[in-house]
Amino acid sequence: MSHSLANILTYIVFSTKGRQKLLHEKIRPELYAYITGIFKAKGCNYYRIGGIDDHIHISCSLPKTITAIDLIKETKTSTSVWLKTKGDDLANFHWRTGYGIFSLSPAHLQGLCEYIANQENYHKHIDFKNELLGLLKKYNIDYDERYLWD
Repeated sequence: MSHSLANILTYIVFSTKGRQKLLHEKIRPELYAYITGIFKAKGCNYYRIGGIDDHIHISCSLPKTITAIDLIKETKTSTSVWLKTKGDDLANFHWRTGYGIFSLSPAHLQGLCEYIANQENYHKHIDFKNELLGLLKKYNIDYDERYLWD
């Protein structure tokens, strides 16, 4: 084979520092568009970006030219700087240290995109803490709860 081929589907989740409710409805579409621009510049296909006021979910493919940690670091750093310019209420904005990233089968991509699109309704019944604990259990990830929360 003369060239490398890849289809690495991922599911990324990260939250605001202290799970502060700073990502209000008016800023989210702009934030998602900004993230889309970062991904396009990196050759990363995104499928769905969504969330609520204290965290976001992203389904995307990881290009073979960048590591997951570099993509997430650049996304969080760039959006944090950008968000700080969007109003006095965001002047001290920070993302929480850390993130969740999970591998995804192509067969589950559509279902994940629907789940991400339905975040506002989903969070009427479950909070972010329980959502994250459910994801860690689903993906069989060992964790120490002392380090999950700010």
